[in-house]
Amino acid sequence: MKNNIIPYNPELKALARQLRKHSTLPEVLLWQHIKQRAYCVQFHRQVPMLNYIVDFYCHEIGLAIEIDGDSHEHRFLYDTKRQSALEAYDVTFLRFSNEEVKKNMFSVLLVIEEKVRELLGKHP
Repeated sequence: MKNNIIPYNPELKALARQLRKHSTLPEVLLWQHIKQRAYCVQFHRQVPMLNYIVDFYCHEIGLAIEIDGDSHEHRFLYDTKRQSALEAYDVTFLRFSNEEVKKNMFSVLLVIEEKVRELLGKHP
C-alpha cells in the first residue's frame, strides 16, 4: 500500500481539530458512509497536508475527497493552487458539492467506490 505521509504545517492541527468538531451537514452525512473502512480503506477527516486541510483523506491510496460548499464559490484559484500542490505529492482528488452529497448520495458513493477500486488496483 502507498501510505505516503505528506508533510504539513503543525499549526494546522488545532484548526483541523476545530473543523472536525464543527463539521458541516454534508461532511457528517458523507462521513457516516465512508468511516470504519467502508471501502476496505481508512479515511480520516480534516487532514492537514502542506499548508492546507482536506475534508477527507485516505493515506493508503492517496485519495482526498473535498466537499465544496458556498465558501468555495469565490475561491476557484485558491482551490486550484491547493489541489495542484497536493497532486504533486501524488494525491488524487474527488470533489463534490454540498448539494450532490445531500441530494444524490447514492451517486457520490458510487464514484468514491469506483475511484477506491481503481486506486487499489494501482497500489496492491
